[in-house]
Amino acid sequence: MYAPRWPRTTRPPAYPVRGTTASSSTWSALPPRRVRHEDDVLTRLGLRQLLRPGRGGTASRAQGVAPRYPLLPHFRTARRKAGRALLTARAGIKQKGILATCNYEARRRGVGKLMLLAEARKLCPELVVVEGEDLSPFRDVSKQLYALLRSYSWNGKAERLGLDEVFLDVTDMVDHNVGLLNPHSLARSFFHLSRLDPENGFEFDATAIAGCVSGPRLEGDALRNPLVTRLLVASHLARHLRLRVEERGYTSSCGISTNKLLSKLVGNRNKPRNQTTLLSLCRADAVAFVDRHPLRKVPGIGSRTTRLLEAHVLQKEPEPETHSMECSVTAGEVRNYSGMSDHALERLLGAPGAERGIGEKVWGLLHGVERTEVKAATDLPTQISIEDTYRGLDTLAEITQELRKLAASLLRRMHVDLVDDDDNGDDETIPAASERRRRWLAHPRTLRLTTRPKTSPGDDKPYNFKRVSRSQPLPSFVFRLATPREDIVDKLVSEHLLPMFRKLNPERDGWHTGLLNVCVANMVPTATSDPAGRGRDISVMFRTQEHLLREFRVYDPDPPEGEVGGGGVLGVWGGGDAPNDRTPASPVEDGEGESADEGWGDEGESGLEDCITCGQCGHRLPAFAAGAHQRYHLLGDQ
Repeated sequence: MYAPRWPRTTRPPAYPVRGTTASSSTWSALPPRRVRHEDDVLTRLGLRQLLRPGRGGTASRAQGVAPRYPLLPHFRTARRKAGRALLTARAGIKQKGILATCNYEARRRGVGKLMLLAEARKLCPELVVVEGEDLSPFRDVSKQLYALLRSYSWNGKAERLGLDEVFLDVTDMVDHNVGLLNPHSLARSFFHLSRLDPENGFEFDATAIAGCVSGPRLEGDALRNPLVTRLLVASHLARHLRLRVEERGYTSSCGISTNKLLSKLVGNRNKPRNQTTLLSLCRADAVAFVDRHPLRKVPGIGSRTTRLLEAHVLQKEPEPETHSMECSVTAGEVRNYSGMSDHALERLLGAPGAERGIGEKVWGLLHGVERTEVKAATDLPTQISIEDTYRGLDTLAEITQELRKLAASLLRRMHVDLVDDDDNGDDETIPAASERRRRWLAHPRTLRLTTRPKTSPGDDKPYNFKRVSRSQPLPSFVFRLATPREDIVDKLVSEHLLPMFRKLNPERDGWHTGLLNVCVANMVPTATSDPAGRGRDISVMFRTQEHLLREFRVYDPDPPEGEVGGGGVLGVWGGGDAPNDRTPASPVEDGEGESADEGWGDEGESGLEDCITCGQCGHRLPAFAAGAHQRYHLLGDQ
């Protein structure tokens, strides 16, 4: 395999990226004006995309502004509500009294996500705030962009994370195109997006990596490392996908590496509108890259793990859990701490209810190792959850009113994500009477209710203080498409959600509820061709079998006297015996000339040749079933 050597005359100048340390260097293969786009307004988007390979492959990740509170359709929403003035304004999205996220123009003034709205306005009085309570447009755009990225995958591995992040496994695409590189014409290489259509693709310059690069400078034999070639080719695919996203009016950042952990971290290097390839050609490179990050920033290490390890390294008591992203120690400080190992982490983090093998997992993450593969693409969500926060609900009437709102939103979302219109109007083999029907693609099996009392920052209580959940099977009446949704919501609240709330909060009043979450989970595919579930709608088979089988039936144009008239179906009776007095002498002709009772036999030599008549009930049955049929009568007599 040939790895391109960058000529001196074509190697781009180094453009250092903020936050890099002396142990690593970063340069860009794009012109200087393309290295950073801090002058662009980020009210347009924050899409997250991850192109991740399989074992030993290459991965990339495009990431947006905010992982937890995405900014996916903000461009269209903001433009519709406030006009084009928002394109150059310091803007943010609010939920309740919290600033869910904001663009980079606002962040330069000190505004940050999850900040109180009043505090944000003090720091930036000209802040333009867009309402973000309704996430429906966010979800809709998320599905569109996910479908776009998924359409480029060959192996169907496209894992969506939240609303604005996607991992793509591109190992097969990269390996295919690496094998087609022409070492004598690298500057005019062609990336094939299809194995079958040689013209479907784009030209790229295989003498340099697209976008920014993080890692050691390549010299000598390192330039011919096969992994370098694969990362180079993957970087151009990532750039092509980012351009396709921009054509729809959204910006993205991207990270390219060899696993999800590294590509996620490196994707944060040049946000909001660029991409970075991590050259971790050996284990030491990956470890050095992870070491520089604050422990809480490492994907897979949550707030509880961070608090325990931070307290252990700094020799202090663990702080209350606040779900903050702030951390005082780096991943390298934890990894290099005296006596630290996977067994030591297991002793520190292992507790009742903790994940099995947590020590080995965290030890691997600290070394840049993640073994989870990209999941196969699916049209079905793993769960659907609707949540809202409150200043404190104390009466049953308030609880009932809010549960109705949440249940209505949940049911509406279930119909959007899980119900499909089965349009058969274009199928000539299906009767016109059944042109269109609606069906469920999946049935959630579990209904879950979560509550939490109202807390404030001054209470010194953790974010999830007294957060409790209760689950039960989802009632079947939820799936009745003909029933008005209002009736389903009322019944779901009165018969299920309110009793669940009372069991979670047995007090008569004074709950001071600050959060309610209603969720359906445990999806079971029912009538979808999705690879995640091979369910099929069997009713379609019954509706079409007569039309599909008609051309295979045997018709007698000139039947003998006493049997079916012209064009009747030949009923073949097994064994050649005359039918008994309990069966008609010939099949009954219906309006179509088809048999209403075709007996046991089948056409031709496939019919049952040995049939007998039961002496007790008179039914004809195959000889091999005579013993079981006789036992049926014996059990009946008992």
